[in-house]
Amino acid sequence: MRPVDLPPVWMAPMAGEAASAALVAAVSAAGGFGQLGAAYLAPARIAEVAADIRARTDRPFGINLFCPQPSRRDDAAMDAYLARLAPWHAELGLPAPARPERCEEDFEAQLAATVAARPAVVSFVMGDPGAARVAALKAQGFTVVGTATHVSEGLQLQASGVDAVVAQGYEAGGHRGGFLSSSEGALIGTMALVPQLVDALDIPVIAAGGIGDARGVAAAQALGASAVAVGTAFLLVDECPLSPAYRAALLAARDADSTLTRAFSGRLARGVANRVTRALDGVALPDFPQPNAASRPLRQAAAKAGQADLLSLWAGQALPLNRAPGTAAQLVAALQQGWRA
Repeated sequence: MRPVDLPPVWMAPMAGEAASAALVAAVSAAGGFGQLGAAYLAPARIAEVAADIRARTDRPFGINLFCPQPSRRDDAAMDAYLARLAPWHAELGLPAPARPERCEEDFEAQLAATVAARPAVVSFVMGDPGAARVAALKAQGFTVVGTATHVSEGLQLQASGVDAVVAQGYEAGGHRGGFLSSSEGALIGTMALVPQLVDALDIPVIAAGGIGDARGVAAAQALGASAVAVGTAFLLVDECPLSPAYRAALLAARDADSTLTRAFSGRLARGVANRVTRALDGVALPDFPQPNAASRPLRQAAAKAGQADLLSLWAGQALPLNRAPGTAAQLVAALQQGWRA
């Protein structure tokens, strides 16, 4: 199955709380293309969630992984980061923060579980999966999709053989998916990035970032995109299992509250500004994914305690455009109205 055979409206893969079988299945069942953000899932859990998705719908879906990230261990930087987390741990009644024993799942094991799950699409962010890996996946019948934040990344991914490239604009929520020139890639807006990638590449381009309603879908198509990937709008649908604190923070946020931060993970990501992002603004942090693992107990406890000011509230700049309550199917239908057949 090639990307042009898939629906024009994709749900962007969102790791963490939104990595839900019910949400992915609901999007695909409604005629969109659901994707599971599996970057933080253990291989066995990937298998379980994929089976759950398949039990809920016979429609195609995708699985997304983070490419392996080179990182430098810096014990002094980690100790300084843990010291900054300590007062918030105390506030929530948690033990003092400690260095995590493991910072990320084994990528090759995750990929093997993904292959065994047989999604229609295997997609990657934060790197180039490489020509050999792409060729092996395509030989097994998978559509392979990479993520670019500027033209050079798109060209490299095309040279590696991917079937399509997601153009991740500056406006997109969550972690930056780039890998050349800086670990986060370039900060280029979707409206500028999509047509440049369309002109430079011979494969489909999927627009992502700042698309929250049918108008954004129409604009992306006019720029030459073959599909759109929408993330933040799906965070508020009925099937998304966000904590009440996260959901309330998204509903209350204004456009000016959107920020790029390294505070929770060590890698640049877009979300709603809060006490943690402000306190750690400009502070040098250990390399991703070390802070991401170290801050996980804080984030989990904050969610349970209903304290959004200590949560990573990932969301894109289009957040205020779509806050009407409803189902994933209703949102897919509303977005599809912007796509001209």
